[in-house]
Amino acid sequence: MTNTPQAPLREFKHFINGEFLASRSQKTFEKRRPSDNALIGTIHEGMSDEIDAAVQAARAALEGPWGRMTIEERSTLLYKVADEITRRFDEFVAAEMADTGQPKTMMEHAFIPRGAANFKIFADVVKNVATESFQTPTPDGAGALNYAIRSPKGVIGVICPWNSPLLLMTWKVAPALACGNTVIVKPSEETPGTATLLGEVMNAVGIPKGVYNVVHGFGPNSAGEFLTKHDDVDAITFTGETKTGAAIIKAGADAIRDVSFELGGKNAGLIFADCDFDAAIDSAVRSVFLNCGQVCLGTERLYVERPIFDRFVTALKTRAEALKPGSPEDKGTTFGPLISQEHRNKVLSYYQKAKAEGATVVTGGGVPVMTDTLAQGSWVEPTIWTGLPESASVVREEIFGPCCHIAPFDTEEEVIRLANDTPYGLSTTIWTRDLSRAHRVAAKVNVGITWVNSWFLRDLRTPFGGAKQSGLGREGGVHSLEFYSELRNVCIKL
Repeated sequence: MTNTPQAPLREFKHFINGEFLASRSQKTFEKRRPSDNALIGTIHEGMSDEIDAAVQAARAALEGPWGRMTIEERSTLLYKVADEITRRFDEFVAAEMADTGQPKTMMEHAFIPRGAANFKIFADVVKNVATESFQTPTPDGAGALNYAIRSPKGVIGVICPWNSPLLLMTWKVAPALACGNTVIVKPSEETPGTATLLGEVMNAVGIPKGVYNVVHGFGPNSAGEFLTKHDDVDAITFTGETKTGAAIIKAGADAIRDVSFELGGKNAGLIFADCDFDAAIDSAVRSVFLNCGQVCLGTERLYVERPIFDRFVTALKTRAEALKPGSPEDKGTTFGPLISQEHRNKVLSYYQKAKAEGATVVTGGGVPVMTDTLAQGSWVEPTIWTGLPESASVVREEIFGPCCHIAPFDTEEEVIRLANDTPYGLSTTIWTRDLSRAHRVAAKVNVGITWVNSWFLRDLRTPFGGAKQSGLGREGGVHSLEFYSELRNVCIKL
């Protein structure tokens, strides 16, 4: 097992008005690598001064060169952003590996390519979206023409999570810029790398100063809170915990600003006895353990029809125990660490709760033995439980780790009730060869996205978002444009 090599310490500064700037307060905090807990850099903490400067720069760009560009001109620049990310592909892969500790293969084949592609996707969407027009009768018979025009919403605050930093950040930044807005990005304090690197890309391709800004920091009493409370920010988009989303709503209530949230989840997988068994197991391995379980759309509850329950549990146990933790650079690594020591402590606390509540630990439940410096990393074991009631903490609460509880069911009605018995409603998966059943069950599960005989398969034009406490609003295709733009009606008397 290879140790992760030590690189020179990095300094992560804010990117404001096209320049990399230190915090006026001189406040910084450490960035440690999840795979071995090594110190890899210092991050400048932004406060109200940095947020003020970023908002002023964003407002000036909105009213200046960026605001005067045509859709075609903006779209051309966004294509150049995507191409420059691709040209500097290895740098983005390295930055994201250092921040998250996840395997290089995952960064190369999924997260970084999708992060770049978002710019091209939304550049194309905004050029091809239609608006309404109506011919309206009038008393004099001449009529009137009503049509809609789409305008930028303004300065957008973008608050990003740490689990797939570039992908989820550009999922918001790309449509915001495509619609003509300017942005202030507050990356997670755990993952400053690719958001900072993207500032270099913006300068390299000629994005005007102030269009894209980055302010590092935390939430309360730091950059996040100052951004959400700033009077000159027109909208906030956020991906993260439900409790944080509620705090952001309260912070922006007086300003009556728009919000778009993707929040927590406790997603269920519904496995019927007539499924393609091998494909269902393959999907479960990915949806439970990918990114060390740190995926918003991941599956922490699996319900398996009783005739195949024992076989399913055994097969998933075998696959979980075959995952190989290790340095992200090693080609053989298939399982990375959690994002931080703090998050590891949280996940391990749930591992302890499961045992205390009487779970049968099918596999895992602790910390793997790692060699050399990797032993200092944020590692936990892939973990499977059975035997718990639906009231148990690990069945009710989002853990965001590489773990799941598997329970049997007997009827379609029962499993629909179990899937819906949660305050969350982000996603679900259904495995069955019965097409009629697939349609029936999909219509009755109260979530934002349902996969049938697949997982994580995305057409980025479709609506994406959560029900209940899993979010507000929808992203993807024209649905993103609805948030990042204002539709204004023009009525012309003929």
